[in-house]
Amino acid sequence: MPIPLLVALLLLPPPASTGRYGWPLAPPHPVVRAFTPPATPYGPGHRGVDLGAPVGAQVQAAGDGVVVFAGVLADRELVSLDHGGLRTTYEPVSPVVAVRQRVHRGEVIGTLVGGHPGCLSCLHWGARRGHEYVNPLRLVSSGRARLLPLTRLGAVGSTPGGSGGVSPRSAR
Repeated sequence: MPIPLLVALLLLPPPASTGRYGWPLAPPHPVVRAFTPPATPYGPGHRGVDLGAPVGAQVQAAGDGVVVFAGVLADRELVSLDHGGLRTTYEPVSPVVAVRQRVHRGEVIGTLVGGHPGCLSCLHWGARRGHEYVNPLRLVSSGRARLLPLTRLGAVGSTPGGSGGVSPRSAR
């Protein structure tokens, strides 16, 4: 019996990066709380993602940029980087960088400290273009599912049209 397509997709590793940006933490990067955009500029929402990580983990710049803030804001430490039209934020992070410092993708910008609201050991990673918050996971993933053909005995990764394949109609 062929392996269900969903199981086959779950066996694939996620893409490491789309090229320009990378993950702000070393693997694994479990998403503890997803991005929920606000309906209005001041409405409720979750303007970033929370990634589970141990306190003391090194936090890395998601992309090349310039540090625009590094310090305490409203009782929490954070770092904010300008990537030329896109701004990313990382909190709660004890910074090892300074304002106006140029950083490169993957460079350590600080260490994760505990106490993020709702998750004692999480990195809140945010991104925005202008005044619009965007899902930072879109920086490291295309957001598109890649379907692979299923062939004889559920083998994944063979070329389309191979013998024993499962047609889209028969896979329903």
